[in-house]
Amino acid sequence: MQLSFLAPLFDRGGPWATVYFDPAQNDESGAKRRELSVREACRTLEEAGADAATVQAVREALTDIGPAEDPAGRVVFAAGGNVVLSHRLSRPPQGQIACWAALPRLTPLLELSSQDPDCLVAYIDRTGADFELCGAAGPQDAGRTEGQQWPVHRTASVDWSERHFQLKVENTWEHNAGEIAEALGTAYEESGADLVVLVGDPRERPAVRDRLPEALRTVTVETEHGGRAAGSSSSALEEAIEQARQQYTRRRVDAALDRFSAGRVGTDRQTDAVEGVPAVIEAAREHRMDTLLVRPGGPDLARETWIGAEPDQVAVRRTDVQTLGEGDPISVRADDALLRSAAATASDVLIVPSPDEDGSDGSDIPVGGLGALLRWTYEPSQT
Repeated sequence: MQLSFLAPLFDRGGPWATVYFDPAQNDESGAKRRELSVREACRTLEEAGADAATVQAVREALTDIGPAEDPAGRVVFAAGGNVVLSHRLSRPPQGQIACWAALPRLTPLLELSSQDPDCLVAYIDRTGADFELCGAAGPQDAGRTEGQQWPVHRTASVDWSERHFQLKVENTWEHNAGEIAEALGTAYEESGADLVVLVGDPRERPAVRDRLPEALRTVTVETEHGGRAAGSSSSALEEAIEQARQQYTRRRVDAALDRFSAGRVGTDRQTDAVEGVPAVIEAAREHRMDTLLVRPGGPDLARETWIGAEPDQVAVRRTDVQTLGEGDPISVRADDALLRSAAATASDVLIVPSPDEDGSDGSDIPVGGLGALLRWTYEPSQT
């Protein structure tokens, strides 16, 4: 998961109000529960020391959240009397989360937004394609392309001239497949999507896929459900897209954990991965963190860490932050500090399952719940 969408949270200082809010059911009793939940969240913030203007901004934002628009709820981040960011959740929180702290509370967002990748769906027929990006913000138009419009239909005749015409039809299909593949490659790069799903004409889909660059072909899947024509979407298509996203995420997590297990300190080669708060913070401070691995519920997530105004001013000890140029360090949770660093340095973030979730013995997950894959290997220091 890339955290670039959280940039507004780190363009200004805190402290921050963070509320994960479930709007409940869309009925009279649900409305009453929402009202009570808003009051409870605001009371929690007030008791934690939040200023009146920020509490009021949160109250207004929470009041506007309803089950029709946001069935799973939203998270609201506010500071200085303003709501800086409100983000839709994929799953409702198990109990309301409201806190007032020096940094935004981010780990629940990783869990409740899931790790579903951004998916570029290409709705293909023999004349062109429409592109749609399916991501955390919902479906968004990602462009379209049109190829040659004639000839595209075969005839049933076996006459020589008709066979010649049919050859022209097939040439048109081939030409359009190439144009669609080229446009799809451009849309993929511009959209920042993680994978591609090809939907539509059963002959044109594989023809388009065969013309994609190899790197793009490896993250492209096809489905027989749906098509380019209006009204052709279906629940089967939605399920196929969701399955493709889940499979992509599963492969990605498995690959990351394999790399983590092989690259830990203690092997007989250069280190490619680290675990534990001191080592991960050191990697974050030196901008070596390629992927931050987070296991929710791990004991290290809440470990005290010290930060300064800049994302790379982070250390286990207060005095270490002072040596980095920060005169007044602030105490925060380790996971919040590391997620701030990950967002600032364009590091990826992966939620990894606990052993009881995936049936493993836990040997391939970070001890304490925090680990990192590194951007380059290094010789571990001898201590």
